Amino acid sequence: MKPESTLAGVDVAVLAGGLGTRISAVLGDTPKVLAPVAGRAFLGHLLDRLAGFGARRVVLCLGHRAGRVTAWLARGDFDGSLDIVCRIEPEPLGTAGALGHARGALRSDPVLVMNGDTFVDADLGAFVAAHRASQAEASLLCVEVEDAGRYGRVEVDAGGRIRRFVEKAPGRGTVNAGMYLVSAAFLDHAAAAGAVSLERDVLERAPAGTLHAHVVQARFLDIGTPESLAMAGHVMARTDA
Repeated sequence: MKPESTLAGVDVAVLAGGLGTRISAVLGDTPKVLAPVAGRAFLGHLLDRLAGFGARRVVLCLGHRAGRVTAWLARGDFDGSLDIVCRIEPEPLGTAGALGHARGALRSDPVLVMNGDTFVDADLGAFVAAHRASQAEASLLCVEVEDAGRYGRVEVDAGGRIRRFVEKAPGRGTVNAGMYLVSAAFLDHAAAAGAVSLERDVLERAPAGTLHAHVVQARFLDIGTPESLAMAGHVMARTDA
């Protein structure tokens, strides 16, 4: 599959409604997804990368300061081939709640779900192929990092299935990169259950062996802290090189 057709026919849901409390002292009233990175909004980098893999339709799950994001979209600082749909939550609903609120706008099966504050320089074509081969209702893109202390670990068995999620602990480990391929049935189940957190209420409660993990060696960025945001420009520059 060519990179430019990898996500053809796959809707992408970007979770971009978080409060960003850990970096509010740095960003002020700027939403986290609009954090300036390498000369432009972080969201612009994400959208252009999705377009590069053939995405055509992106649903932005917005909440906190959504008006700032929609105003940025109106300026058009991203790949113009994308059809952008905004779903604004009426109150903080959590990551699973935001997906439930946007469920009617997500038409494909599977759907690619991603956090709006993380970036992973991975081959999404390989991720899609691995997900389809696994026949799992949900697959997580996972990366190996030098220090898993911030994120918690994902334990994966020899067949690529997730055994369990474990507490944060320092040292090298495999972590959730904040990108998922999920079936329509999986989304419907999460919405019907009234889940709030996609991570805690849905993924971590799934029976062992039901979720698939696609583990890659790739550059991974989470802009959720002042320290990681300060490093973001360097990471993106290396990715663009």
